[in-house]
Parts: sequence; structure tokens; C-alpha cells
Amino acid sequence: MTVNEGLRTYLVGGAVRDRLLGRAVAERDFVVVGSSVDDLLARGFRQVGKDFPVFLHPRTKDEYALARTERKTAPGYRGFQVHADPSVTLEEDLQRRDLTINALAEDPSGVLIDPFGGLADLRARVLRHVSPAFAEDPVRILRVARFAARYADLGFTIAPETMALMRSMVAAGEVDALVPDRVWQELARALGEDRPSRFFEELRACGALARLFPELDRLWGVPQPPQWHPEIDTGVHVMMVTDMAARLSPALEVRFAALCHDLGKGTTPAAILPRHKGHEERGVALLDALCARYPVPLRCCDLARITARYHGLVHKVDELRATTVLNMMEGSDALRRPLRFNQMLIACEADFRGRTGYAERAYPQGQRLRRLHAAVLAVDAGAVARATPVPAQIPTRVREARLSALKAAMQSRA
Repeated sequence: MTVNEGLRTYLVGGAVRDRLLGRAVAERDFVVVGSSVDDLLARGFRQVGKDFPVFLHPRTKDEYALARTERKTAPGYRGFQVHADPSVTLEEDLQRRDLTINALAEDPSGVLIDPFGGLADLRARVLRHVSPAFAEDPVRILRVARFAARYADLGFTIAPETMALMRSMVAAGEVDALVPDRVWQELARALGEDRPSRFFEELRACGALARLFPELDRLWGVPQPPQWHPEIDTGVHVMMVTDMAARLSPALEVRFAALCHDLGKGTTPAAILPRHKGHEERGVALLDALCARYPVPLRCCDLARITARYHGLVHKVDELRATTVLNMMEGSDALRRPLRFNQMLIACEADFRGRTGYAERAYPQGQRLRRLHAAVLAVDAGAVARATPVPAQIPTRVREARLSALKAAMQSRA
């Protein structure tokens, strides 16, 4: 008997959805109907699911899950009781899924099973919940927003009734039960899409952004000087910057830095608007609070911190004195972390180009700072140290040599 002989298996979820959309299929998940844990183990499947029965195929390593139903027992996304046995039907399994476009299945002969209208919603480019059970899992709010970002280029929109349900879930406090790890996981995935702005815009539309990321939510409606920001609204600007960062770099830390670079503008005193004096340092404090609330990787926090602090200086590098430029390089640890310094410059370029009418403009500040950075890195600190007779004077002499090299590079336009 072969591994799959006699098993009623169906390809489900993303593999079916993305094939129908003409997109590459990253992974294939299967549902097994009419079987049991003991049967799959006897066939050589390896169980990997703790909360529900998920198995890896012994040869292909594809995921196979027993058909199951779920019942809400407590607040949050973990408060579910799972029921999986041979009596659970394919339709019952599909009904517990979040969106109709994810509740599609395909049998081994390629026949499509579509009990909830997922194919019609794919064609209409609509993200619609399968059943009222959607409201039982607050993670689904984040997932729907992420799918909106993923398929933004295809014109997908959230069904009005689904958005209304998401709003009611927020009002009921469901998002307050989300654990930080899962929130960050969905945020990181959303930042990996080509149009991450849609994720935040949809969360804002349903009220979840204010509960999960108030530092971001308060940016909308905050004006900026129109001569520098034709889009005026800070929230709109930050979304444009985040999308531009996605265009310029695949790195999560660059995209996160772009997202968080202007948090301080949300706390600018009303009396000085639309100017935002001191927003850089205020933004660093807000960023630190956000990174303490969620398990943001250290590399993301560090890059976002130096981007928030120094992006204003980077933009006006041509107006700075050599000592200010060197202070910035030292403060951002550019001499020891040159690759991270370059990432900061990419995030700053996204900030510059993430404005109405600026998307295709050149950003010479980035190239100029890369040239100045190279000139400072070229200073042989070891040679300077060996030529300094008094050890206590070595740090001063090394800095003087770097400053001299920087001044020479700033005077040269080569």
C-alpha cells in the first residue's frame, strides 16, 4: 500500500487560491477527510501540530491536516477547542476558515470544491469572511489586512460586511487579547509585501491600528509644511515612505525603519504646526516604547532608531559642517557597522522619495554620504595609533585624522 492509498485528500487554501490567481504556489497544504491520527502515523506521517493534528508527508514533506472544526471557548486567538475525527466533513473544515478565497479545495483529479463562493470572490477581487465564526479569532483582522496588502496590485477590496464585522470585533475588545508575538508576526509579513501601506490603512479603517499601534495611528491628520510635503498629511506620507522602502529594499529592517521614522510628528505641540522641531528625538522615545511592547528583532529596532534620529541631518548633508557629519557617523556607529549605515541611507531615500511628486527623483544625498563615509573608513587608525607617542592621545588623534579626511572629501566634488 502506498502512503496515500485509500486516503481522501484535498489540496486546500493558499495553493488553490494562488494557482487560480496565476501566482506562484509557495507551499501546498492538504486536508484529510475520514481518517484518524493513528491511521496517518501508521502510514509514516510525522505529527507536528500541538494544538491540532497536522502531519508531514513522509516523502514530500507537505502538510496534511485532519479535517476539523473549532469552537470558541475563551477570548483571544488561542481560546479554541478543536474537534478532529473521521466524521468531520470537508465542507465543515472549510467553513471554519477566514475568507471565502481561502475556503477552496481541489480533489486529486483537479476538481474544484467551492461551497462558499470563493471563486466568485476571486474573480470579483473581494475579501469576504466565510461565516460569523470569523469574529471568534482576532488574528483574522490582521490576516485580512495582510491579504489586502498582498493582493493590492490585483485590486482586492474588503467586503463591506467583513469590514463591519472587523469594526465590531475591535469595539468588543477582541484585538486587546492578541499576544504580542502574533501581532509582530503579522506586521513583519505585511512589511514583506509590495504594498505594505494597505495593511496599516485597513487596520486604521476598522479601528485596530489605534489599539495596536497608536504611535502610527495618531500621525493621520497631522499637517506638514506643504513646500516640503505636498501630500501634507503625515500619515499619508509615512505610508508613501513605507511603500517606497518596499520598492528600494527587500530587507525587513529597512522597511520597519521607514515605517517608524516620523513617529515623533504625532506628538508635535499644536502651537508650532505644521513645523515639527525636535520630532526626531521624540520619535526615538516612541519607537523604544513600541519595540518594548512587541518582540521586534534587535536589528530592526537599532536601524529604526538611528533612522529616526538622523534622517533630518542626512537630507541636508550639503549644509552640514564636517564635525556634524562625523558626529552623525559616530552616533550611528557607521565606522563599525557600515552595512547598517548604508541601510539607513536607503531608508532616508525612501523618506525623501515618499512624497507626492518625488517618487522618481534622484537622491544625491545618499551617494554623497556614501562617498564621505568611505573617506572616513579609509583612515588607517592603526597607523595613527602607532605614530602617537602618548597612548592617551590616540582617540583624539584618530578622530582628528578622520575629520581631516572628511573635510578633504567634502571639499572635493569628485
